[in-house]
Amino acid sequence: MASTVDRVVPSGTRATAPAGFKRVLAGSMAGAVLEWYDFAIYGILAATVLGPLFFPGSNGVAKLLLALATQGLGFVARPLGGIVFGHLGDRFGRKPMLVVTFTLLGTATAAIGLLPTYHQIGIGATVALVVLRMVQGFALGGEFGAAVLMVSEYGEPRRRGFWASWPQAGAPLGTVLATVLVTVLTSAFPGKAFDTWGWRVAFLFAVPLLLVGFWLRRSVEESPVFRAAQEHAEQRARGSERSPILAALAKPRAVLHGLGMRLGENVAFYVYTVFVIAYASRGFGYTRGDVVLAVTFASVFQFAGMILGGAWSDRVGRKPAMLVPAVVLIAWAPAFFALVHTGTLPLLWIGVGVGAFFHGMLAGTEAAWITELFPTKHRYAGSSLVFQGSSIIAGAPAPLIAVWLIDRFGVGTVIAYLMITMAVTVLAVVTSRETKGRDFGAAD
Repeated sequence: MASTVDRVVPSGTRATAPAGFKRVLAGSMAGAVLEWYDFAIYGILAATVLGPLFFPGSNGVAKLLLALATQGLGFVARPLGGIVFGHLGDRFGRKPMLVVTFTLLGTATAAIGLLPTYHQIGIGATVALVVLRMVQGFALGGEFGAAVLMVSEYGEPRRRGFWASWPQAGAPLGTVLATVLVTVLTSAFPGKAFDTWGWRVAFLFAVPLLLVGFWLRRSVEESPVFRAAQEHAEQRARGSERSPILAALAKPRAVLHGLGMRLGENVAFYVYTVFVIAYASRGFGYTRGDVVLAVTFASVFQFAGMILGGAWSDRVGRKPAMLVPAVVLIAWAPAFFALVHTGTLPLLWIGVGVGAFFHGMLAGTEAAWITELFPTKHRYAGSSLVFQGSSIIAGAPAPLIAVWLIDRFGVGTVIAYLMITMAVTVLAVVTSRETKGRDFGAAD
């Protein structure tokens, strides 16, 4: 690995030791786990706890919708965070953004656990919850791009797909952690104790995650690829350089390819992990707990798929490694719903598990591929536009669109929705260039 890094660091400096890369990887994983832990915790508690505690009125459905809408506000703020931190990260470095975004994210999550309720201070509690969700979304917009970039720019090109898949794999790990912790807490605080104050422990659990992640990220050195690019940039007149965001948008091919690829991947993720909980528990004989357990178990397969997909892409190339699972997911869409409709729990587990595994293979490969689409001078900005832009146009509305389609037109339209969006992903990958093994230093 050292020889690869030596090619891109400025003259007179030495390559980072392997131990330094391990800290980069651990710090990036900590952020991804916290990100998805927060997402899962809020989603699990929105219906049962947060709605009644923070939203006024006697209509239970309205409380639930308002709580879920507050969760959606985090998605709205994510593109803004991606733009702001993408710009700053390409100007001043990846490491400062790693520390700032992670600290904002962990602090906001823990602060939710300390909020007074609506019955204690009135509308101020609702406003505070909304503000904290916006802060979380804003921080998330820059956090994930920084994490993936640091791993991608530190790692050797020939194994970049494998290493970059690890921050992606923080998603299923965070989901499993959240589900397990809520299960433990509901047993430890029986009756009304959990709804009264036990739920706060779930949010305050972000504090130890924050401390560990902050310690890991604080001692990480700046990306050697960024240092090399910065030294080169300082030799030119900086006044003539445009904003990294504008530079990424000036040649939009890479951004459009990334957004197209993420369209089907995002829709598949939210249908297989969020929509299925409400849909399968509505009329096929499953309890909500049965479906949540199936989704949690499937997260383990998703984790394995991400790591395997990233490693496989280092052998066969990014495009084949993304095309295979994308095509499988197109074929799996009707099979998935057929298995759900059987009302048989083992078949439900198979349906969700297979979908999650191949989604993991697709998502595990995309992390390295997206970073390889952009040059160092606007890699943070460009990749953040792709990661966070796709979340708002594809991920956030996916469960709502699926619910609306099934209510108005039946399950066949949801199957078509999955297949069509995944076909867009296939088209984006087919028309893109192969990036496996790209040397960032040589490309810059």
